[in-house]
Amino acid sequence: MRSMRRAMVIVLAWGVLVGATASAAVKPNALFTDNMVLQQGKKVPVWGTADAGEAVTVRIQQQQAATTAKDGKWIVWLKPMKAGGPFELTIQGQNTITLENVMVGEVWVCSGQSNMAMALSGCAGAAQAIASAKNPMIRLFTVERATARTPQSKFTAKHPWTMAGPNTVHGFSGVAYFFGRELQAGLKVPVGLIHTSWGGTPAEAWTDSQTIESNPKLKGIIPRWNRYIKEEYPKRLKAHQVKMEKWKKAAAAAKQAGTKVPRKPRAPRGPDGPHRPSSLYNAMIHPLLPYAIQGAIWYQGESNAGRAYEYRTLFPAMITCWRRAWGQGDFAFLTVQLAPFVGRLTDPIWPELREAQLLASQTLPNAGLAVITDVGDRTDIHPKRKAPVGARLALAARAIAYGEKIVYSGPEYTDMKVQGNQIVLSFKHVGAGLMAKSGQPKGFTIAGVDRKFVAASAEIRGDKVSVSSPNVSEPVAVRFGWENFPVVDLWNKEGLPATPFRTDDFAMITKK
Repeated sequence: MRSMRRAMVIVLAWGVLVGATASAAVKPNALFTDNMVLQQGKKVPVWGTADAGEAVTVRIQQQQAATTAKDGKWIVWLKPMKAGGPFELTIQGQNTITLENVMVGEVWVCSGQSNMAMALSGCAGAAQAIASAKNPMIRLFTVERATARTPQSKFTAKHPWTMAGPNTVHGFSGVAYFFGRELQAGLKVPVGLIHTSWGGTPAEAWTDSQTIESNPKLKGIIPRWNRYIKEEYPKRLKAHQVKMEKWKKAAAAAKQAGTKVPRKPRAPRGPDGPHRPSSLYNAMIHPLLPYAIQGAIWYQGESNAGRAYEYRTLFPAMITCWRRAWGQGDFAFLTVQLAPFVGRLTDPIWPELREAQLLASQTLPNAGLAVITDVGDRTDIHPKRKAPVGARLALAARAIAYGEKIVYSGPEYTDMKVQGNQIVLSFKHVGAGLMAKSGQPKGFTIAGVDRKFVAASAEIRGDKVSVSSPNVSEPVAVRFGWENFPVVDLWNKEGLPATPFRTDDFAMITKK
């Protein structure tokens, strides 16, 4: 009996020792793994958790940084490094973690809704792109989808850092991959892509609560959500439960008959779902802070199209909120303008959202826009041609983030002059000159004092476009591509399409 008690004491003591050792183990944030890319040319933060008071030392190349954990957390800052690798990075406390195959290069966050989430395997030309994807200089990281009511410091990696290859890229964001591929080819340095997106989500879900609550123009967002949860959600949930009972019976019958099981009804937006204001910022952006980055690419807006006027305030506020939270200045922020689409849309709300995106790119520093009026699909909100999208984002990055003297944007309207029965338009980003691939510019409408827009003829005159209609003798305004699915033809000679625009400030459909 005595020997048994002694054995039990030894076992318990060993358990306490193991538990103490485990709790004291230094652990880095989930972003720090083998194969990761660290941002060149900037101070690089490395952080994680450990017991309070534990000494932590981080080493890479010929430098090291040390600190002491406080309140279970630690962070060190490495001095700026030049592009290169592979290197080893060690994190040492009571335990030692060695991260291998670490590269130093360019890091970009890739975020938005379903068109950013769309996997490479679903894109046009996927087979060839996947087969030729072997490039160890491109590294991919995917954040697991999650929501939270308060800002989080931890998150789960759906796929930790991996090198691009035929066996790794198929499920990665197509837009992000094509962007990274073009960027790496242009810069000749390692490129790291952090993919954090969620289909069908609005911009307010990606914006912190302070930004939303402190802006008078955004004050309706949270009360609107609260009303939905209190009044509408219970009704939709009840209706969903009825649908689910019917579906279960239909699914069981289909299985028994060996026929196709009907699609499961989609649950309504719940109180803790990804549409809740700030929920995705809290869970999928905040935990990435303050990882050193060069910039962000963003493909989102479909879910806010019905509130495009509000988006004129919300979107730049979201960008500013990210920049403030990262604490790395006005880093490059590049947006994909919404592609042409009709679907079940009746009112022209898509052009109003495109205008909001354009305004953000024009008014914020280091902001750019990739125009894709030529790669839409009339009936599919997820157009499959993503390679041009990534290529145009990469062009914008090379100019805005890296200062290359290249033409990176299609023509953008700047001003107009009325000359008799014509309106003459001026543009920037004309590059080597304006052109129409069909020989005649398309997509223009013109209006007189009655504000009724009619189809117009357009003629390129040097770097300007003259617009007129025999039905409008005294024109006051011109619009270009002002439709959900615009059929347009105006480019610069570098092959980049002009962004849709309007010269007027008439009342917006979405201003409510």
